[in-house]
Amino acid sequence: MRIRAALALAVALATAAPAQPIAPEAERRHEEQTYLTFPEWYLVYSPAEYAQFVKDRPPSEFPFFGHLRQFWSSYRHVHRATSDRPFNTEYHVMIVVIGVSTTVEYALRSAYESVFGRLSELTAPYGTTAEDRLAARVAQDYVDFIRDRPWYEFDFVAPLRELWAGPALGSGLVRKWERRYALTTEWAVKAGYAWLLGQGTAATYGAETPTTAVLLDRMPDGAESELPRMAVRERLADGTVLVTLPRYDDFKDHAAPLAARGAGFVEIAGNRGVILLSAVVPSGWVSPVPGSRLLFEQPLLTQGGRQRVVLVVPVARLADTLRVLREGGHELEHVYDY
Repeated sequence: MRIRAALALAVALATAAPAQPIAPEAERRHEEQTYLTFPEWYLVYSPAEYAQFVKDRPPSEFPFFGHLRQFWSSYRHVHRATSDRPFNTEYHVMIVVIGVSTTVEYALRSAYESVFGRLSELTAPYGTTAEDRLAARVAQDYVDFIRDRPWYEFDFVAPLRELWAGPALGSGLVRKWERRYALTTEWAVKAGYAWLLGQGTAATYGAETPTTAVLLDRMPDGAESELPRMAVRERLADGTVLVTLPRYDDFKDHAAPLAARGAGFVEIAGNRGVILLSAVVPSGWVSPVPGSRLLFEQPLLTQGGRQRVVLVVPVARLADTLRVLREGGHELEHVYDY
């Protein structure tokens, strides 16, 4: 009788209607977006890898085409993963637009650096001119900016002014003037394109919601003081707590501390299914968290022995995965909060 009762309970639970989302309808986002945001974020990781690379190595050695292959490969993976969901035209169009523009940019930069950049390097070692050092600093400033803001809001005019305010003469004269030409062309074109894109985006899409509604299984002690940007919306009778967390890069910086303090995630932006996350781990690493699966992996082309893993994780196991990454000393790159 007990076995029969247990079986009946299991069947009832399996066939029960899925829980209705707690998040307000206006703050719910479709599950396919957790996949489709990855290619957009890859265009943060690629400049970040470039900024790290050019701190001590010339741009002519950067694997531009390798990064393009990784971008389009990632799009193929997420496209396939969302093939059974409604087609999100807005996101697909956005990915193709930024992908094509990045392909043109990287192809031109690779061709230029392979010829003119290498020739000018023969006249002065990389990093010896003020122009090289400025370019490396601006590359890092750009990455820091786009982690939380659209790239087209970055001020490309300010570094242009700084470039031409510096002394035009000095050692490595050929390299100095070749860099001035290259950087002026790059930043001026990007400034113009950014202005046009900003105007079009504002007119087409409007402002995006800056927060994500998250249902926690409990509120850990001390979390509210540690995370002042987390806002408590509602404390439910079953002990769960509806909060809002910042979106984009700040989402992981709130999700990871909550998980470390013992909180679990019940719902994110109205979703209780799966969520995507990426981490930088040693080559060959496999997630030990049950239920998570590898969507794809990418070697870091400028850092031997390290790879990016992109995991599909049940929302209910997200906290476990974040704790495993933290305890292993691995770099949590991003949680794709739809």
